[in-house]
Amino acid sequence: MKIEFAPLCVPLERRLQTLSVLQWVFSFLFLELCCCGIFVFLLFGDYWFVSVLYALWLYFDWETPELVKTEDLDPRQNYLFGVHPHGIFVTGAFGNFCTEYSSFKELFPGFTPYIHFLSSMLKWPFYRDYLMCAGIVSSSKKSVSHVLNNDSGGNVSVILIGGAEESLYAQPGEFTLTIHKRRGFINLALKYGAQLVPVFSFGENDLYTQIAASNGSWFRILQARLQKMLGFALPVFHGRGIFQYNFGLLPYRKPIYTVVGKPIVVKQNQNPTPEEIDQLHQTYLQELQKLFEENKGKNGIPEHKTLVFI
Repeated sequence: MKIEFAPLCVPLERRLQTLSVLQWVFSFLFLELCCCGIFVFLLFGDYWFVSVLYALWLYFDWETPELVKTEDLDPRQNYLFGVHPHGIFVTGAFGNFCTEYSSFKELFPGFTPYIHFLSSMLKWPFYRDYLMCAGIVSSSKKSVSHVLNNDSGGNVSVILIGGAEESLYAQPGEFTLTIHKRRGFINLALKYGAQLVPVFSFGENDLYTQIAASNGSWFRILQARLQKMLGFALPVFHGRGIFQYNFGLLPYRKPIYTVVGKPIVVKQNQNPTPEEIDQLHQTYLQELQKLFEENKGKNGIPEHKTLVFI
């Protein structure tokens, strides 16, 4: 395979963009291990007291409350944004809800977004604090409940509905969403009367190429078992490198357009029945499908392509 190298005369702005994305990928893949290593290194060195004091602070602070536009939202209400697809590194969700690059505060004045990540990622020393500084909180029921149970409104709970499993279906030009069995977010929206908003990141699945594994194959079975053991999926993927475009851990330079759909009005119900949960879940799927169909042409997606719910 011929390797296509990046030209030497790339503008400084693009080099800085590449460096910024490299930092995000490094954070996702390696920073938690580095932070854990620093913690252990300090513990067995002259500065052991730093690790001890940090461990004590973690112990007492561990249960601290954890925590884009098609029309305006009411800041007196709380909202639950269901973001699709997950992709490999949830790049669209992070870029739009954890940074001000897309001017979230200007688009949605009066709102504070909290993006929920895998709980296990928030149990690593120092890495936990790094994530929380960006507004990332746990995906636990307790954390989501805390965000939505705000009487004054203005909170947005951002949830990657498909979870880690959906990353295994992240292929360029494909739109498979693991959502049929996902009912927990519906239950929480009903319990707290949070308005449901489908959100779709067009281009998320185009950032990396993944080795395809069909359902039932030994490779997919292995991935499923590892996911069950580790709590997160292990897709085998590649993107581009820093100085060439054929392979590496950096995502391909593709645009991501995150579209926030129309809110679904949810009437508070502390004890919803399974039938009520199923009905709202079906409404959510219909609105998500509608959002995709209304915007796919604007984002270069062929007419025959549609969402696949599994």
